[in-house]
Amino acid sequence: MKKQNGFLKGAAVLSIAGIIVKILGAMYRVPLSNIIKSEGMGYYQTAYPLYTLLLTISTAGFPVAIAKLVSEKRSIGDYESAHKVFKVALIGLAIFGGISSLFLGINAERIVANIGNSNAYYALISLAPALVFVPVMSVMRGFFQGSQNMVPTALSQIAEQSFRVFSGLFLTYALLDRGIPMAAGGASMGGTIGAFTGTIVVIGIYLKRREEINEERRNSLIVGEYPVSDIIKDLLKIAVPITLGAAIIPIMDSIDLKLVMQRLQLIGFTESYANDLYGNYKGMAQTLVNLPQVFAVAISVSLVPAISNAKAANDKGDLRDTITSGLRMTLLIGLPAALGLFILSEEIIRLLYYKNTAETIIITGNLLRVSALGVIFLTSVQSLSAILQGLGQPLIPAINLFVGAVIKTILTYTLTVIPSINIYGAAFSTVVAYGIAFILNLLAVIKYSEIKFDFKYIFKKPLISAIGMAIVVKLVYFSIGGIFRNSISTLISIAIGGVTYIILLLLTGGISDEDLKLLPKGDKIKIVIDKIKKK
Repeated sequence: MKKQNGFLKGAAVLSIAGIIVKILGAMYRVPLSNIIKSEGMGYYQTAYPLYTLLLTISTAGFPVAIAKLVSEKRSIGDYESAHKVFKVALIGLAIFGGISSLFLGINAERIVANIGNSNAYYALISLAPALVFVPVMSVMRGFFQGSQNMVPTALSQIAEQSFRVFSGLFLTYALLDRGIPMAAGGASMGGTIGAFTGTIVVIGIYLKRREEINEERRNSLIVGEYPVSDIIKDLLKIAVPITLGAAIIPIMDSIDLKLVMQRLQLIGFTESYANDLYGNYKGMAQTLVNLPQVFAVAISVSLVPAISNAKAANDKGDLRDTITSGLRMTLLIGLPAALGLFILSEEIIRLLYYKNTAETIIITGNLLRVSALGVIFLTSVQSLSAILQGLGQPLIPAINLFVGAVIKTILTYTLTVIPSINIYGAAFSTVVAYGIAFILNLLAVIKYSEIKFDFKYIFKKPLISAIGMAIVVKLVYFSIGGIFRNSISTLISIAIGGVTYIILLLLTGGISDEDLKLLPKGDKIKIVIDKIKKK
């Protein structure tokens, strides 16, 4: 029980940090887009897919692998071998990070020219130094996670994102007089400054605890030599499958970027206008679509250990209840978010990105409307992937997402070259990709959990409540839209919609006791809800 409580406490710490980081990241895009507009967002978004891919290769699976090996060695009292794993990983990833940074620095100009967006050079080159810092930071985080100490990871994540946001906005504004491409480079430089800050924070924590760590090493129970070759082999055995799965999305984004830019120019759009459209899509509309995923990630953190415990105990009832609650809680978030973004798409864009042109607002609003229903699939894929990981099938979600990515590539290639569809083809293909991954993951969960689901119970009440909310939101905006300006009308409509949704959930019984167990302070929330029902 003590170990389980410790794990849940660590999960809670990381969940809270993750939510803070995601919210900061989402909030960052709004003022950023108002400063550099769709043109600058296009340059900014052009830089990130390749950077994220290189970052994923060097960091995605290694923190998990390091944490696992460090934890195993510490559990038998072999603290010396645990620290040796840390040193080997640190040296290896520092070298790989340096090579990746050098590669990006040397080839940045050639890369953006090949993509067909040469003005994105400053945005890409500004990220090259971050490839040195992030791998080091990920090793340090993995070491502390293996020691069951999640605080260093949480603190470094918050520090990294905070400095990224504030320094990025400052540099963007300061460099604006030198042109939009240079200002976009300033925004990217914020990422490098954030990575540097996060690395300094986690190194500082390590140095502060160095005497304690060395004391553990001196008292280590050496159970046998752990050769460097074995450490490397064990790290790769764990990290490679995770990295392959994590690399699918940045690979998909990189392919998407190249395809969209080239296919749009093929039908007569200039490089500048194609860049603007890509900025509307990825830098503005897609940012809002990704926001509800913050809460899906928090739910997923709770799902993995809960499902793993139920499966290990062979408790089919508990397993069914946990999976059902996980899916329903995700839908309770995804359904209203999707319908809300769909019916108020242009109004929300006008509220947030008010400094952009009327054409940009209309195009981005339409892109958000096309992309909005993908929120349901995107959030559900997150939870279904966590469920499959808890069931001991971590590769299945990666394979399913890969299938979706292949189909997305085909659709993007086909649709974006049709003049009447153009950039909307990329948005539609993303929805289809996650829809396919959702269906395949759901089928896999049914297969590997070996339980029957009451889909009416899982989908019906959340869907009824979300549709009711959407109708009320539209009616409210229609009623007051001519009285107040858009920003006030939109905020009032969203607020009333939120209250309506909660009331409908309470009336329909859309939230169960099992659902609340997956939320932080779920017991206290249940007491409040019971009091409301009695009234």
